[in-house]
Amino acid sequence: MKKIAFTFVCVMLLAASACVRAQIQCHAVCFYNLENIFDTVHDYGKNDFDFLPNGSYHWTKNKYENKLKNMAQVICDLGTDKVPYGASIIGVSEVENDKVMEDLCSQPNMKKRGYKFIHFEGPDKRGVDCALIYNPKAFQVTKAFHKLYVYEDGDTTHATRPFLCVQGILAGDPLTVIVCHWPSRGAEGIFREYGGRQVRALTDSIRAADPDMRIMVMGDMNDDPDNASMAKCLGAKRKMKDVGEGDFYNPWWDVLRKDGQGTLSYQGAWNLFDQIVLSKNLLDLDGAKDYSHLTLFKYHIFKRDYLIQQEGKYKGTPKRTTSGGVWLNGYSDHLPTVTYLVKKL
Repeated sequence: MKKIAFTFVCVMLLAASACVRAQIQCHAVCFYNLENIFDTVHDYGKNDFDFLPNGSYHWTKNKYENKLKNMAQVICDLGTDKVPYGASIIGVSEVENDKVMEDLCSQPNMKKRGYKFIHFEGPDKRGVDCALIYNPKAFQVTKAFHKLYVYEDGDTTHATRPFLCVQGILAGDPLTVIVCHWPSRGAEGIFREYGGRQVRALTDSIRAADPDMRIMVMGDMNDDPDNASMAKCLGAKRKMKDVGEGDFYNPWWDVLRKDGQGTLSYQGAWNLFDQIVLSKNLLDLDGAKDYSHLTLFKYHIFKRDYLIQQEGKYKGTPKRTTSGGVWLNGYSDHLPTVTYLVKKL
């Protein structure tokens, strides 16, 4: 597949009397919480017993294979609204291990795209981690590592998901993607604020080493855009004009609070935990539409009919794999988020 496969021609530069056509390279960068994608084998030291054949979910080979197929369908549909060949980068959460990621990327539609993955085993007791799926024809990985989450109150009895950091080249520009899954809503907000501060410290150190580095932080933050962990600790701003050096732009703030859209539903209300925020050097701050470097173009919550419960008590909400102990052969309790980055050829 040649590089031109990741381009499209669109009318981008508008003048008062005419439209000027420019060739623009477009890349979709996405995030998706896969909601408990486990194999059927126990991993030593992990609390994965619910996802065994004799566990509470009666997790069989058939259910696992259907889960893989369903996740692959969504992943391969991401970004196709604007890019026929799909997403270049997809951050994911709630994956059990390398074997699950290998099985996922071996699905026929995933394999056809040539998707690869990066995953490191973390200390989470339930056994779920973050991972990054990428198309190596679009994103050339140069470095990958994970940074452990630290309980700043000195707690050493719990462990949660590390921050997955992947660096590489996208459309000729250096890009760092950090994939997160911050502590759940079962924990107090301060624990997600720890996550915000620690990711901010990580991104500050990355910028200090390479001021030209573009950075995207994504994940299931278990907080909304206006919660302190995102807005204050990470410094993800609602308006582009408020983004200072080291800060991020959070386009999902208005999507939730102005448009009333979210990625997961709880007790009849929408939350937007699944966010992708962007460093200042990925923004068109002056509206010049120069696009000489990677620039945020569009963003949306990915919401197809097949992802939504069509009837019953939870009609209109994400169609889960299981609900109330009943296997629905669905997808996830979260909807994916998609951003589009563009650059002139």
